[in-house]
Amino acid sequence: MGDENNIGIVRVLLPVYNEAAGIATLLERIRTSLHDVPYSVLVVEDGSTDGTHEQLTALAATMPIEILRHSTNRGLWETIRDGFEHASREAQPGDVIIRMDGDDTHDPRYIPAMLAKIREGNDVVIASRFQPGGGAEGLTGYRAFISRCANLLMKAIFPIPGVWEYSCGYRAYRAELVQDALHVFGNSFIDLKGVGFTCTVEKLLKFRMMGARFAEIPFVLRYDQKRSSSKMLSSVTTLGYGVLILKYIYPWGEQGQRWQREIATLRRRRGERAAV
Repeated sequence: MGDENNIGIVRVLLPVYNEAAGIATLLERIRTSLHDVPYSVLVVEDGSTDGTHEQLTALAATMPIEILRHSTNRGLWETIRDGFEHASREAQPGDVIIRMDGDDTHDPRYIPAMLAKIREGNDVVIASRFQPGGGAEGLTGYRAFISRCANLLMKAIFPIPGVWEYSCGYRAYRAELVQDALHVFGNSFIDLKGVGFTCTVEKLLKFRMMGARFAEIPFVLRYDQKRSSSKMLSSVTTLGYGVLILKYIYPWGEQGQRWQREIATLRRRRGERAAV
């Protein structure tokens, strides 16, 4: 996947919906954290009705912001899918895609540590609450318990060495990996629709199928800084995890076999390029 020690443009991907209260603060923190590296921000604005779009338009005059707008609210899975597809089309070898939430719960100060892990040769770097020094502030005890149980379940069924955080969407991806995944999976890159935040885990499992190299850094989720209302429906997300397990415990059927063939072809081509 090119020179692993070289990073090109850092492409921050922000899915947002009704985040007018905190979006300006978050974008300023991103600028501060990335002041010494070339970066851009792709905001996928999912039909906000609270003035978010107007704020973003004004901020784009002074920051490297591109706005991809949905005229109506389509949901997280479609917003993230559109963002990854757009960022992938724009990306060049060496670029890194950082996906983070737009509600100011993901502090951009962790991005340099994530980029350092990418430079070490990892393909996916996860901001993890479960590494030493990580944690969460502002979550209820019940919410923290359910989250921990869900992550342990995913770890038991879909083990990835060194990975304990499956449900947090704050991650850095080598852009070439995302491009390869979109080639392999196409419209099924994010396949589970309308089942809450399951798409965050689904992407991880597909990169696992591709043999990606994973790492984690410790991260503190700042739910106490969230100013917008929560978009998560726990019951729907729980249902989504059940569907996810049934669908990806093994890539069944003709579609799964096609994915395996495409992945094998990609690996063979990478090996041939590396041998040249």
